[in-house]
Amino acid sequence: MKRALILFLFIFLLSEISMAEVYKWVDEKGVVYFTDDITQVPEKYRPKTEKMGLSEGKEEKIEGEGTSKRKEGTYKDQLGRGEDYWKGRIEDWKKKLRELQEKSEVLRNQYNGLTERYNDSKSSAERGNLRKERDQVKNEMEKIKIEMDEAKNMIEKKIPEEAEIYKAKPEWVKH
Repeated sequence: MKRALILFLFIFLLSEISMAEVYKWVDEKGVVYFTDDITQVPEKYRPKTEKMGLSEGKEEKIEGEGTSKRKEGTYKDQLGRGEDYWKGRIEDWKKKLRELQEKSEVLRNQYNGLTERYNDSKSSAERGNLRKERDQVKNEMEKIKIEMDEAKNMIEKKIPEEAEIYKAKPEWVKH
């Protein structure tokens, strides 16, 4: 009876191992590491991480470095995210950029209107108030410009770089 229980546990554990995905990476000293959790791989080593599959006690490399094809045939990045995730991120930042551009245009018109009123004003008190208001609008415009630059950087550089690290398809992040 004891042997049957041990044999059952051994077979159960062996079947669990056969379904595992293992990640392999090598550090700068040449030390080889293995883990079943991609988040345990340091960021700087993730691009060179190999995703390994264990089947029936044999190690086999799946689809090149760090990538795999799912059974249903849809490609996913190393963290299991697909095309919708990456295109969604790009679209979110494009939407934010459009909103910032619209807000910038409204502020530019407001600034120009305040400048005209300032130039037409004869009262020094009114001119002082208009100058303060115009300076506030100018500060808001500068903040919007910084946010617009951040959005452009995300769309053109950061998201594509992140997609490359996680082995997402480049066409998913085309803008």
